[in-house]
Amino acid sequence: MALPKTMHFRATDIWDTPDDGKRYEVIDGQLYVTPPPVLEHQGASSVLHTYVESYVRQRRLGKVYSAPVGVVLDDENGVQPDLVYVSRERLHILSRRGIEGAPDLVVEILSPSTRSRDRGIKRRRYATAGVPHYWIVDPRSRELEARRLTERGYELSGKFGPGSVFRPDLFPELEIPIDDLRS
Repeated sequence: MALPKTMHFRATDIWDTPDDGKRYEVIDGQLYVTPPPVLEHQGASSVLHTYVESYVRQRRLGKVYSAPVGVVLDDENGVQPDLVYVSRERLHILSRRGIEGAPDLVVEILSPSTRSRDRGIKRRRYATAGVPHYWIVDPRSRELEARRLTERGYELSGKFGPGSVFRPDLFPELEIPIDDLRS
């Protein structure tokens, strides 16, 4: 008896998924489908996007995108991060349909359904692709972890909680009050 062959997806398959409000990602050739995020998640995403996009636009540093935006890291990894920054020097990775290459910054906002994936396999894929900065935001605990890519993978460059202000190395002079990340 022959065993069924496992379906293998390509990263670019993310652009052929239904427009149904769900998030479709391909990680290591496997398809992941996530339900629409809750308001707590969307509130944190909106606030963070406002701070980063305003800073980047005023200084003409590049482009900032919020989900849903497709990012193809390689042939087997096509993801939809919550927030993405591409520097002016790397704008060549932008295409009509999305981002094809490693952005300068990826931000994932944790949800119960994505928490382990964002902290695990996706973090490893972003590191392998060479994404220099990775931020993880937990809207429930109002914490932000900033990670920077080193030879050994992502190392924690700072953890910020309620009452603190995040000043990213990537964006000098930008200040993000962590308390603003609540919805």
